[in-house]
Amino acid sequence: MAQDLLHALVNGILDGGIYALMAVGLTLIFGVLDIINIAQGVMVVLGAYLSYVLSVHLHLDLFLGLLITIPVMFVLGIVIERAFIRPLKGRERTAMSLLASYSVAIIIEGLLYRFFGPSYLQLTAPYVSSGFKMAGFYVPWMGVYGLVLAVVLVGALFWILYRTKFGRAVRATMQDRTAALLVGINVNRVAMLTYGIGVAVTAAGGMIFGASPASGGFNPNTGYDLISRLLAVIILGGLGSIAGALIASFFMLTIEDLVVIWSPTWSQLVFYAALVLVLTFRPQGLLGKKAVRAQ
Repeated sequence: MAQDLLHALVNGILDGGIYALMAVGLTLIFGVLDIINIAQGVMVVLGAYLSYVLSVHLHLDLFLGLLITIPVMFVLGIVIERAFIRPLKGRERTAMSLLASYSVAIIIEGLLYRFFGPSYLQLTAPYVSSGFKMAGFYVPWMGVYGLVLAVVLVGALFWILYRTKFGRAVRATMQDRTAALLVGINVNRVAMLTYGIGVAVTAAGGMIFGASPASGGFNPNTGYDLISRLLAVIILGGLGSIAGALIASFFMLTIEDLVVIWSPTWSQLVFYAALVLVLTFRPQGLLGKKAVRAQ
């Protein structure tokens, strides 16, 4: 039993790293633009497909491929923000942004079906199916690499936010958009670049997710399940809180893996039950703030 618990804890940490990569972009976009990017789930899947194309057709290593997919997704995020999000104005902007991002998700999903079909795919590489034994159980190297990548990318994101001029502009916009405008910050530029960054990190999350044996593969429809789980993560952590998204990712996935020991059927329910409990007793999330941001 002790070995099973340790195994579940390790899996929860490794899986949490994958979800952290996918969730930080979603919560960052909300913090700056005050919108929920419903397309984030399909963006993750798109990142997985881009890695698949580079790996299968260009024989490029999955991690080296990120040097291409991350900039590509960054540019795509900028285009989406300029074309679909920025034109939305007025009091209904937040509600309309949900429809706009959902439309983007439908378009991308349709294109993926057109070019790749409905079949499930799995990213492969020599290290994807390898691992090592620890305390009597098997630990996949891909999970370890994914956790390291999550630490590096999220650490870089924190450095940008707290050690650069652009990061100060982002944090000012997150705290009070009107005040940021008054002190001369170009909030439209901040929003555009933030959206690009939020989408760019999904390239890494998509690659790790697509290569993880635990994911069971991916197809164009996988994004819907992902976005529901990612929304649960960022709501639990506190909308707009990157640190909260990290904590919630590890917490939720660890709880899920622990419950699997008792009953795989109940693991999915517990994932969302934890969310309901937090919303009941702490609606702002683990690290969210009660105050409403000024617009």
